[in-house]
Amino acid sequence: MAGPMTDSRKLRRSFGGLVLLGALLVVAGLVGLVYTGVATLTSMILFGWLLLVGGLVGLLHAVQARGTPYFWLGVVVAALNLAAGVVVIRHPHGTAEALTMFAALLFLTGGVFRLVGSVVVRGPQFGWTLLQGAFGLLLGLLVLFDWPHSSLYVLGCFFSLALLFDGLGLIAIGVGGRHVVSMVTDQMRPEEGENQMTPEEGEK
Repeated sequence: MAGPMTDSRKLRRSFGGLVLLGALLVVAGLVGLVYTGVATLTSMILFGWLLLVGGLVGLLHAVQARGTPYFWLGVVVAALNLAAGVVVIRHPHGTAEALTMFAALLFLTGGVFRLVGSVVVRGPQFGWTLLQGAFGLLLGLLVLFDWPHSSLYVLGCFFSLALLFDGLGLIAIGVGGRHVVSMVTDQMRPEEGENQMTPEEGEK
């Protein structure tokens, strides 16, 4: 039974690591909600570096695939990612303003489509769809009317909320996993005790 017990301890440590990572993400999300400007700037810099890394990886794949019909397409896509990454890193505030405007337009169009769709279709989820459309439309208008000042906190708020909910999800998975492993381990221990023979029983 040493093998299953060792595996259970490894699983507990793995789930404990998920809980620790989730707690760090929750703390980062809460700090980001307090300092939304810093979170916005951080998210833009991370986004720029992700574009740079993606461009370098894409360029490497394109070089490895030279001679194929997709070589120049891979080079063009990699060059665009590299150029976008450089622009985002050098001008994070301007990028935040552009992305905030784009997000506001998405909220507006999504809200209008949900409102019109809920009124035209009038399905079983009419009230819920109507509420979602009204909320999206209101959120888009609020972000748009406060633009470009809204770019200082909107993206940072979304980024922090994503970290917060991801962290809570990891904590839930880690705690639930440790609980399941503990339940399985507790069920295995009585079987281990039943399978062991006492010295008297062995002599008989």
